[in-house]
Amino acid sequence: MAAKARIFQPAKNAMQSGRKGTKRWRLEYAPAEARYVEPLMGWTGSRDMNAEVRIDFEDKESAIAFCEANNIDYTVYEPKTRRLHLKAYADNFSYSRVRG
Repeated sequence: MAAKARIFQPAKNAMQSGRKGTKRWRLEYAPAEARYVEPLMGWTGSRDMNAEVRIDFEDKESAIAFCEANNIDYTVYEPKTRRLHLKAYADNFSYSRVRG
């Protein structure tokens, strides 16, 4: 069975204020089997070692070239465009502001 992977740009998490680590492209393998609950301790486990692998690339083309060179089926997920809501501090005191 051939490994399947997804290529994407990771989004920043809620605890980050900066954009470090969001410019690179990441390759992660899709899970080959379902996770299981270990009966003694109740931990969630997996026998799929590809689930541990994450590879970062400088650009999308490098990630695609890696997949094609290693015969890996892949899907590319394009990032959503970032919307900026620019506001000025003076807007808090404008007369056109809805007061409630």
